[in-house]
Amino acid sequence: MTALSHAANAGMHSFAERQRDLYETPVCAVAALLRVEHLPHRIWECAAGRGAIVNVLRDRDHVVIASDIHDYGFPLHFVADFLATAKAPPGCSTIITNPPYRDADRFVRHALDPVPHVYLLLRLAFLESVRRTDILEKRGLARVHVFRKRLPMMHRDGWSGPRASSAIPFAWFRWDRDHAGPATIDRI
Repeated sequence: MTALSHAANAGMHSFAERQRDLYETPVCAVAALLRVEHLPHRIWECAAGRGAIVNVLRDRDHVVIASDIHDYGFPLHFVADFLATAKAPPGCSTIITNPPYRDADRFVRHALDPVPHVYLLLRLAFLESVRRTDILEKRGLARVHVFRKRLPMMHRDGWSGPRASSAIPFAWFRWDRDHAGPATIDRI
């Protein structure tokens, strides 16, 4: 079997094979977000994995509180199931993460409770669902930054098969709890 795409890998492998759905975020994806958004100094990365997003943000002098449901060997501030966490770390008003895609809807719904600003790296197809109407139209989706070029392939953690290029379009989705009105869509 070839690695066609992140989505194809996720769809072709059983839940047991996918484990915790860890796909590391490419550096270029975080760098692109930093070019178009003014991010606060203190940020919570709640699905930190092996630290791909954390490392880029820290290299740009952000203080990043890193947590994950599993310890992958990256130094975390704490190990916790984000979806069961009621409060953000002290001083954090922003979450930036690449959530496990099987839980992306739940991540959005939950993230807006502890913090007012949420940035998630998601497939562009996240916009296409009736069942997400609440989070796409009524929870403050402010901006969608669509990548002009496809991101490098995000292979499942532990993938040892052939490397492939991505056929899936991604975007950074920004929610602001107090935002009203339609989202702005731009290309980055």
